[in-house]
Amino acid sequence: MDATRGRRGRDGAGRPAQCDYAAGIGTATRSATPVTGQTAAATGTVLAAGTVLWRSVDSMLQVLLVHRDRRNDVSLPKGKVDPGESLPQAAVRETWEEAGLDIVLGAPLGTTEYTDHAGRPKTVHYWSAHVDDHAHAHSSFEPNTEISAIEWLPLKKARAALSYKRDRDVLDRFAALVERDHHRTFAIIALRHAKAVPPSDWDGPDATRPLLHRGLEQAANVAASVAAFGPERLVSSTAARCQATIAPLAERVELPVKLASAVSQDAYYDGKNGLAKVVTKRLSAKRTAVVCSHGPVLPEIIAEVAHQTGTKIGGRLQRASLLSTGQFSVLHIPIDDPGRGLVAVETHGPAL
Repeated sequence: MDATRGRRGRDGAGRPAQCDYAAGIGTATRSATPVTGQTAAATGTVLAAGTVLWRSVDSMLQVLLVHRDRRNDVSLPKGKVDPGESLPQAAVRETWEEAGLDIVLGAPLGTTEYTDHAGRPKTVHYWSAHVDDHAHAHSSFEPNTEISAIEWLPLKKARAALSYKRDRDVLDRFAALVERDHHRTFAIIALRHAKAVPPSDWDGPDATRPLLHRGLEQAANVAASVAAFGPERLVSSTAARCQATIAPLAERVELPVKLASAVSQDAYYDGKNGLAKVVTKRLSAKRTAVVCSHGPVLPEIIAEVAHQTGTKIGGRLQRASLLSTGQFSVLHIPIDDPGRGLVAVETHGPAL
């Protein structure tokens, strides 16, 4: 067992954000009903998030389990969503608190639904997450009253060790990704700008429209959710509302923003189609990137990603492209062969 704990807080305000996802876009598809804090509160549902943490040791894949003496069980790292926190934020924070590991999220693994010890309905959202050598070496885990130990095991042994069928089901979904070599992924994150001053209320050029106060709140709030996926490149339309939307994220992840007129609304309406080149560059880099753009442009960007990855555009992918202000869709792509099709797509929004 590894004895390696700490805390990585995530700020936010309001209600948990919506989460909708579909896995195996290029093959069999699994989808989940969108969940919001409002719908959860109406049904009394407890929202939680967790991860299947994996690493390679001497070419053997291992996953992490947590031991809880208080409940006398073995499970996957997970925990309840805090007030004002999004599901991706919660997954990253709970992984840090339970396993002492600083991670970024990979492909979604769906949900489990059951009744908790207090008799309340509970829904847990899971993601895969790779633990590289650096993260493993800097694990801060120490045995505590909640988690007595963590343990790295090969898939088959981990499955046998888990106490609950629902956790084994999640691990089986991850194993299916491994079997297709789809567990190593990067992402293109399509982010729609936050709420801006309406065109009818603005006398200047459309590209200069600023964010409303609500838009500024959305931009600040959604930054933590996007950051949970570990972006390494930030690309934005030249429009002021897009630059203002991505600015809090850039500050949070300490990355510069590359301005690209090709993903602007003006270029789209002028017929200056440079989207294919932008997508090609991002796919070739094989690094998670955020592209902040506009409502009319984002469906074209997502369609281009689908085209270049050999993914059929179905209803779920189309819905992922119809984003409200401040929402974003994460397109998960197999790093070893991007042309094999998208692994999964998920959509989130500000936790407001």
